[in-house]
Amino acid sequence: MSPRPWRDAWWDALYGPHGFYRRAEGPAGHFTTSAHGPLGAVLAEVVGRLADDAGVCRVVDLACGRGELLGHLHDARPDLELVGVDVVERPGGLPDPVTWLRSPGGSALPDDLRDLDALVLAHEWLDVVPCTVAEVDDDGVLREVLVDDDGTESLGAELGGDDRAWVGAWWPAVTPGDRVEVGLARDLAWRELVCRSASGLTVAVDYGHTRATRPAHGTLTAYREGQVTEVVPDGRRDLTAHVATDSLRADEVVTQREVLHRLGFMAATPDHAMATTDPLGYVRALGRSSTVAALTDARGLGGFHWAMTRHTRGHA
Repeated sequence: MSPRPWRDAWWDALYGPHGFYRRAEGPAGHFTTSAHGPLGAVLAEVVGRLADDAGVCRVVDLACGRGELLGHLHDARPDLELVGVDVVERPGGLPDPVTWLRSPGGSALPDDLRDLDALVLAHEWLDVVPCTVAEVDDDGVLREVLVDDDGTESLGAELGGDDRAWVGAWWPAVTPGDRVEVGLARDLAWRELVCRSASGLTVAVDYGHTRATRPAHGTLTAYREGQVTEVVPDGRRDLTAHVATDSLRADEVVTQREVLHRLGFMAATPDHAMATTDPLGYVRALGRSSTVAALTDARGLGGFHWAMTRHTRGHA
């Protein structure tokens, strides 16, 4: 296939008929997120508290993989109504009470996902909403980046229209070699998601950047089998780019570390005396402390951006 815009190749590679997110092993077969394993158990507690604070009894987990976080939520909070949304059919082993909706993929949302009274969690969704990639050429002209099926890149036409306007407002780039991941597609996806809620809280969780921390050469990256690998749109690897979270215009954007600390999740080491009086309890407390430490590590998962918008019925 001839070179085409990264945005199109990216979409096919993730959500097409043979796309990465449709593979049998699911995303968890290639990488671990905060939603998996012991991390997911603690994250489920966090989500439950946020739902309580928002005054809702439903949680919608958008782009939820194979429902790993929903399983933790069901165990921790069986009182909550849980809805999972992803591009695949309902996974086996998902708790029976969990509702499942099939998503078209990318920024597209199921038609049934409307008028929500819920905590809507989009955990590592926007970073895999494909967007336009552009690069400043040797003459200082910002051009769209094209890509072949084997990952070979070339520069196409000068960037124009709404994408160019977004760059001017949010990510000015003038130095030859500078790259931009144009956030307009993510902004529109976020706005559509926010508009689907009538009350509650909408949250997007992703690695992100703001105007003060824009990466000069972009962040487009590929992962396969737990490793960073070549950025090739072949459907065999995840393709992701960090999110310009300030352009989302959410009510607030804070780090994961700040959110967990605000809710009282601290990585406190248990009293050593407990190792004698309650050794099993000590081991459990130590494990939990280590998990919270990982989730709040400012240089790792704790650096995730949480973009949050609150809703009151009639004012989405």
